[in-house]
Amino acid sequence: MPTKESEGMIIRRCTTISDLMINGQIRDREVRLVGENGEQLGIMSSREALRIAEEADLDLVKIAPKAQPPVCKIVDYGKYRYEQTRREKEAKKKQKTVELKEVRLSPNIDTNDLNTKVNNAKKFITKGNRVKVTLRFRGREMAHVQQSKHILDDFAAMLEDVAVIEKPSKMEGRSMSMVLTEKR
Repeated sequence: MPTKESEGMIIRRCTTISDLMINGQIRDREVRLVGENGEQLGIMSSREALRIAEEADLDLVKIAPKAQPPVCKIVDYGKYRYEQTRREKEAKKKQKTVELKEVRLSPNIDTNDLNTKVNNAKKFITKGNRVKVTLRFRGREMAHVQQSKHILDDFAAMLEDVAVIEKPSKMEGRSMSMVLTEKR
């Protein structure tokens, strides 16, 4: 079987370390060049921009490939990637993840058990998590779904000083559930 090279076709691939193209990988005819200190150097051919970058002993990096013409900057690529990953890590640290915790109840729950579940839910909510309260029905308990709705209402009433109802109680298969979040 003949290879593509033997047929006269040469396939060139742009392999990049990241999604940015650097130096010889930039194949655009014209680029807008930004200097190493942030100054605008104007629109020029990519060969000319690469020559200027090589004279400064730095890399030519395509910053905004979707712009017309694409924007390239003269930077030290290793230092640029390092700063970019450091910025991403800092942004990740500042993010707050909100988890959805679940508290399961049954229709014939006793008062003390309900108080324990309420205290657990209160801990979750004060830590900033959302709480899904699920009332699960088994067997013959399905016949008394409407009489058991008051358990979820009581649960929400016990937590009304720290929580508000995000999603009201709703029947989903064999369980009724609602979602509580922190009061703002």
